[in-house]
Amino acid sequence: MKHCKVLFLWVMVIGGAVCLGLWAGVGAMANAAEAEFACAQEGNVEKIICPEAQLEGFTCFFKRFEGLQALHFNVAVKNVSEKPLRYRVQIFLDNGKAVGGLIPDNIKKGLVQPGQTGTFIYPVTGMTDKPGSITLKIATKEE
Repeated sequence: MKHCKVLFLWVMVIGGAVCLGLWAGVGAMANAAEAEFACAQEGNVEKIICPEAQLEGFTCFFKRFEGLQALHFNVAVKNVSEKPLRYRVQIFLDNGKAVGGLIPDNIKKGLVQPGQTGTFIYPVTGMTDKPGSITLKIATKEE
């Protein structure tokens, strides 16, 4: 009788470990599926970019942010001027949401040097679908 209880306990422990391993593997596969895509349908991105900047990349992907799946914008801006600059990026969505910030986000890292590209990723909380249209604004930030 005691032998059956020990055997049952070992079967439960091994079964639990297998289930935990499968659960962790499924979570890792979900996070690995962060494929970038065009942020909106062709023609539905309005770009307002200052003459000192050149948009080098603008893609989107879905990834977990603060425990929930969220849309992320990956923005790359090249400095085409002759002096180091900081850029203000604003992204407005058709549903009224907006995100943005500065590139570089912290000037302790230095400004974007002429000919160099600065990047930043902007998450949009509560956004689980691809937007229909986007307005992207990039301007210089004078310090």
